[in-house]
Amino acid sequence: MTPNEKPTRSEQRDAARDKARELRKLSAKKEKRNRLLLQVSVVLVALGIIGGIGAVVLVDAANRADAPIVGETPDNLTDLGGLKIGVGLQAFTLGNTPTPDAAEQTPKIEIYVDYQCPICQAFDVPNSSQVRSWADVGAATVEIRPISFLDRASLNAYSSRAANAAFCVANFEPDSFYDLHELLMADQPEEGTQGHDDDQLFAYAEEAGAGTEEVKGCIQAKSFGDYIEQHTQAVLSSPQNGVSVTGTPTILVNDKQYTWATGDDLVSAERFAQFVQLATAE
Repeated sequence: MTPNEKPTRSEQRDAARDKARELRKLSAKKEKRNRLLLQVSVVLVALGIIGGIGAVVLVDAANRADAPIVGETPDNLTDLGGLKIGVGLQAFTLGNTPTPDAAEQTPKIEIYVDYQCPICQAFDVPNSSQVRSWADVGAATVEIRPISFLDRASLNAYSSRAANAAFCVANFEPDSFYDLHELLMADQPEEGTQGHDDDQLFAYAEEAGAGTEEVKGCIQAKSFGDYIEQHTQAVLSSPQNGVSVTGTPTILVNDKQYTWATGDDLVSAERFAQFVQLATAE
């Protein structure tokens, strides 16, 4: 590549992933350092050296980014709170509608997810590659609609923080949204554990190609926290375009709900592909 050539999206993503790996290493070192400092502080308190101080708050100010100015609702979302993805995994935005040039009807796939939901991951992992390829080549559009009701299943409100990270990317770097969605699904923390911290969420955003200071500040400030709470309540309390969302994943293909009776049905990519074909033909 010559000095005047712009890096391709693939080259940009590879560079972002390298940087994300470095960030994860630095984050691990920082956590180890902070644990050591906290242990020392506890010992000092026990010895009475630190009088009247019940806790020590360690703040890494150098790692903070300014919280960006955002609206009450993330930009680029559909009326039902999702980000729609089309040809080339590009997001549908005000200035971009990446629709395929095809005479046949293009199936629309819409998925309500909670990033702490293990059933969402069980569906996503075996189906991810085919759904991604459909959207990439224009064989389908995919709309991801994050909600958050599983903060209780983690020790650090991971569900809402992960949803916030997704909305931060949707707002500022929408073409990186689907890559981030896949990363969050693939590396989902187990229920009842300490979910990924904000540094790790930003590392995934970087790996997806959305490593900007605006995204970082948005993640750290949980800028869309109020929206997530209100939107989730609205989704779970009233039908969405005629569909009652009682949990996640709720999966629609051309407005027809995909259901399963067994775990084998849930994880079968072949069965879902058949459902998409049938729903499109009707």
